Amino acid sequence: MYMAATRTQIYLTTAQRARLDALGRQQGRPLAALVREAVDEYLEHVRPDPATALDATFGALPELDVPSRDEWDRG
Repeated sequence: MYMAATRTQIYLTTAQRARLDALGRQQGRPLAALVREAVDEYLEHVRPDPATALDATFGALPELDVPSRDEWDRG
């Protein structure tokens, strides 16, 4: 499935580029397709760190009025 793409410039080491070029020749696929596949695979397995997310949002709504637990139980 092809989706619209945004041109992005990256720097690879000589070894990375050589390995990707060899893989591309072996599979008959362009470099860009290999890189997109690798990025998709990486993003599929990356999960946000809960502590970092909490630190980033702690105190974000200091004026928030939270009902007491008694009000929750009555509702």
